[in-house]
Amino acid sequence: MGLEHVEVAGDPPVRGVLHAAPGPDGLVLTHGAGGNKDAPLLVAVAEAFVARGVSVLRCDLPYRQARPRGAPSPAGAARDREGLRAALAVLRTKAAGRLFLGGHSYGGRQASMLLAEQPTLAHALLLQSYPLHPPGRPAALRTAHLPQLQVPTLFVHGITDPFATPAELESARALIPGRTHVLSIKAGHDLGWSKRRASSELPEQIASALLDLAGAG
Repeated sequence: MGLEHVEVAGDPPVRGVLHAAPGPDGLVLTHGAGGNKDAPLLVAVAEAFVARGVSVLRCDLPYRQARPRGAPSPAGAARDREGLRAALAVLRTKAAGRLFLGGHSYGGRQASMLLAEQPTLAHALLLQSYPLHPPGRPAALRTAHLPQLQVPTLFVHGITDPFATPAELESARALIPGRTHVLSIKAGHDLGWSKRRASSELPEQIASALLDLAGAG
């Protein structure tokens, strides 16, 4: 087991780091709007899945491949989803079993939209800090696609996250016909990982909860 840098040409290309594991299953994991594939929480979550035999491809979304800093543009969201589709195709060449898809905040939102459109692309979905609405704008809900989401979905949610209160998240979760579960954390949108008080148990909790939800527990 080790790390492999992945650079696959295409439109869009795929750039990331593969954590190889001995098991057949694989996870594509991506970042939030202000981050990249090397966000500390993503690395820790990837290592927790590898410890359970799941290979993980941490990848940069196309907008982040185009520029090292800055937020994504709404005009590029469809291309970012295509980047996740391409990353799943790359991971399929490395993992013969089930594929999972996940992301933090913006990355998770794009992952959820992709699987709402094409549920056969992955067997389960990991949403870390799903951005249900912009902070301070609770009426601007990002829920239109949720009734089409059929795959088992794990929400990892900070209870003080300004992008969604626990009650708001429960209302959104009720729209999803597939199986869902919420892992609540005493933290904000960063799940406590932008500070040095990061919970060493959180990555293991995330990996266990997703695999349990997907039927591997």
